[in-house]
Amino acid sequence: MDYLAVGIASYLMGSVPFGLILTKIFLKKDIREIGSGNIGATNALRTGNKFIGYSTLILDIAKAIIPVIYVKINYPDFIYIASLCAFLGHVFPIWLKFKGGKGVATYVGILFSINIILGLIFVASWAIIFLLFRYSSLSSIIGSLSVPIYILISGQISDAIFFAIMFILIFFTHRENIKRLKNKEESKTKIY
Repeated sequence: MDYLAVGIASYLMGSVPFGLILTKIFLKKDIREIGSGNIGATNALRTGNKFIGYSTLILDIAKAIIPVIYVKINYPDFIYIASLCAFLGHVFPIWLKFKGGKGVATYVGILFSINIILGLIFVASWAIIFLLFRYSSLSSIIGSLSVPIYILISGQISDAIFFAIMFILIFFTHRENIKRLKNKEESKTKIY
């Protein structure tokens, strides 16, 4: 298996739009017409159905874990290709005209698959910011920034490049949220 096959398989796995599928099956609605119109877990929670919201979260994490762990075990040199492609599949799914989610849950799956410590750093950073401010978007941005900072501090400069790219991508997917945060128009998120 070469890098192209790894990339395509990971992209296709990442591109499965679980938020859309679950809202269609259980609510007979299109998630793209609810809340922010996003297919991810935060918007799935806005349906008012916690089962759909948390199921979307778990499945969006799992769709990164499956290809990344497989590649980590069998083709470790391609782990960053698998990770990036699974993430891009979620953000730009071919099935939805390349309009997907923001990639945070998928990124969490990538982090835990590569190194559990990285996943814990993200989750801890996300939780602290969320408890302080109640903005899922701000928590996701700070959480994704905490990972390359931790890697730089621990002296793994070559790995930091990949995670800096991932931070830039997450920052990009949250650009509308950033505008709303600046204008004090962003909605606070309830997760319970």
